[in-house]
Amino acid sequence: MKQYHIIVSGRVQGVGFRYFTQSKAVEHQISGWVRNKMDGTVEIVAEGEEQNLQNFLASIQKGSSFSKVENIQLTEYDEVEGFQKFDIRY
Repeated sequence: MKQYHIIVSGRVQGVGFRYFTQSKAVEHQISGWVRNKMDGTVEIVAEGEEQNLQNFLASIQKGSSFSKVENIQLTEYDEVEGFQKFDIRY
């Protein structure tokens, strides 16, 4: 298990990107959360098996049909918090 801390920038707020992220997390068996930040970026904390995280990250990089991902900042951690599901935080 690993944890990814991801900051996504681009056209990612007001376009359903958090819901898209949640659906991709469920699809790839990822737990954690996603939230909008005040600076216009989206913050994601994702936990799971490394291959699942890689697949999830690839989906996020493509983005949803209405979003435009311009940049992703990724920090990997070996420690996990043990989230049970993937939440949208407000």
